[in-house]
Amino acid sequence: MADRPHLDLSDYLPYLINRVGAAFVGGYEQDLAQHGVSIAMWRVLAGLSTNGKQRQIDVAEITSIDVSTISRLITRLVSLGLVTRTRSETNNREVSVELSPKGRGLVNRLIPLARQLESAATAGISEADLAITRETLRRMYHTMAAEPETADDRPQKLANSG
Repeated sequence: MADRPHLDLSDYLPYLINRVGAAFVGGYEQDLAQHGVSIAMWRVLAGLSTNGKQRQIDVAEITSIDVSTISRLITRLVSLGLVTRTRSETNNREVSVELSPKGRGLVNRLIPLARQLESAATAGISEADLAITRETLRRMYHTMAAEPETADDRPQKLANSG
């Protein structure tokens, strides 16, 4: 009998990353829901709080949210009064968004809760290990997001990036 391929999820990196992400989302969704905000909306608000006024396309990039989805999210955030949207003065096709005062107030209340969740999840892990983890995740993302590729190209590209 030939060996069948197997995949041990407890040691499979994409599964482990997804599992941690799902745990974070689950821990934070209730706090956000009290304010009528989803996880994706929170990413937009957090991105704007860090980067200030941004073109809508740049918000999509910094949050890793598809451009068509970001437009709907921002429309919802505008209707909630959490962000403002304006046409660019230099390019009529570009739209810029920024936190409204109400949005800034909400972000200021939610950031400590996000930090508290992060602290609870990383308790007992050294700062050095956390720094390595963050840098490794950034590198992995940039490797995967660097250029569109086919499934056939991916193993060779990843082998060459290490």
